[in-house]
Amino acid sequence: MEELAKESISLLAKPALSADGPRLGSFGALVIMLKSALGAGLLNFPWAFARAGGIHAALTVEMMSLVFLVSGLVILGYSSSISGQNTYQAVVRHVCGSAIGKLCEICFVFNLFMISVAFLVIVADQLHKLWVSIYEVITGSSESELPYHWYTDQRFTLFLLCLFLILPLSIPKEIGIQKYISVLGTLAATYLTIAIIVKYYTRAVPEAHLLPIYSSGLSSWASMFSVIPTICFGFQCHEACIAIYSSMENKKLTHWVFISLVSMFFCLVIYSLTGIYGYLTFGKNVAPDVLMSYSGDDVLMIIARLLFGVSIITIYPIVVLLGRSVIQDPLLKCRRTHLMVTPCFETCTRVGLTITWIVTTLLIAVFVPDISKVISVIGGISAFFIFIFPGLCLIFAMQSQPVSARLRIVLIAWGVITLLCGTFIFGQSTSIAVMHILNKL
Repeated sequence: MEELAKESISLLAKPALSADGPRLGSFGALVIMLKSALGAGLLNFPWAFARAGGIHAALTVEMMSLVFLVSGLVILGYSSSISGQNTYQAVVRHVCGSAIGKLCEICFVFNLFMISVAFLVIVADQLHKLWVSIYEVITGSSESELPYHWYTDQRFTLFLLCLFLILPLSIPKEIGIQKYISVLGTLAATYLTIAIIVKYYTRAVPEAHLLPIYSSGLSSWASMFSVIPTICFGFQCHEACIAIYSSMENKKLTHWVFISLVSMFFCLVIYSLTGIYGYLTFGKNVAPDVLMSYSGDDVLMIIARLLFGVSIITIYPIVVLLGRSVIQDPLLKCRRTHLMVTPCFETCTRVGLTITWIVTTLLIAVFVPDISKVISVIGGISAFFIFIFPGLCLIFAMQSQPVSARLRIVLIAWGVITLLCGTFIFGQSTSIAVMHILNKL
């Protein structure tokens, strides 16, 4: 398990993999794919099931999205094999050209930035609920009687957490602590799913009006489409998939298809069970962060909050590292063309970028505390990595690869369909998210 954790951090932390780096077997690739996909998006799935109009509607959207999710993974693995590149942005740049590669880098940084915001929003929510739990246990009072003090405000606690824990973990070049807790995210996701199922079967019988009747018409279709960003955010592991593929022992495309299918199937089971039972427990009243729907004195959910909080706090520095490297590397390269890059300059650049990243994400998390709004924006950007860039890679790759004319036409047509779907999802979800955020300001 420790070796697997070390492989995981090497894949996440290094911008490129050398040929003599660690080799992954099938089990290692599966676990790291699951670790990349199972994360904060899990908390939002019961809300998405309610927003979609019920279980059947949500599962239909989920299964339709899964076709494109697996297709994107396969296309990216194929593009990595023909280009010989080891990172997402490098593959896109090599296959599609420098202009699209630059766009990919911009989207990559922005997506990681918004994921950082979502992480802080979740941590702030859990801090608030934990304080409520402590207050209820000590005083025996209800949450409505909780007095307000500036030092108990979750925003102040989140600031202290960023200053004294997240910032020191994010400044180093490599986040070595991750090799000890890299499996925590998957364990937290599994525990949360089991806890939600247990709470459903031990619950009081809900009122019938909480569970909506099947709906139809344009409003129903609009609701179904509106949850696609949540699904994209939840299943998204495409940024890391090329690093995983390039580090595998067996790089046959059929083997990569198998890895992609099995990993997405396990994600489908965990996300679907969480969405179904969380929705059945609370119905239309489920919170965007499902943990916020449970009472503060629930021991099972207190443990879930602690697991998710610790997992997110330790993953956040890795997200900073990946996003910072995309910005810092061109700066250092530009500096090398004119002057020598001294250790002092590198350190100042790294520390400055890290502080700017954390401060900015903290401010957004404080002023946009609704995680559903943040995830809507992330889901829109995720469309680039799941739909748009894989579709472009397939279209450009078919211009030069030796395949039959009929197969070339079929694959180009699928690439165009994927590209158009991604463009629609990005435009629809991002415009709605931006309008909702502006209406709240």
